[in-house]
Amino acid sequence: MAFMPGYQGSAVQLPPPPSYAPPKPDVSYIVDCVQQYTYVWLWNGDSFWFYPISVEQSGISGYRWNGFFWAYYGFDPRLINAVSCPPIPTLY
Repeated sequence: MAFMPGYQGSAVQLPPPPSYAPPKPDVSYIVDCVQQYTYVWLWNGDSFWFYPISVEQSGISGYRWNGFFWAYYGFDPRLINAVSCPPIPTLY
């Protein structure tokens, strides 16, 4: 099953993200990472892989990796400390 933008179900069929956290950048913008694997650091110390599909002033929505599958997730952009959406190497 391919990724379906706008799908509001509980999970989506994307390959798992890399098993590592990329280096935290000094400057970053979530809007540059729409529809890309993105590592997110929050001000409260949490960090996670995320696949953003919508970035608006009032909220960010997409899919958060919970360690087993991608689950639909949304949060306030003011919670973000930094993001990184590095190129993900393919296996071929």
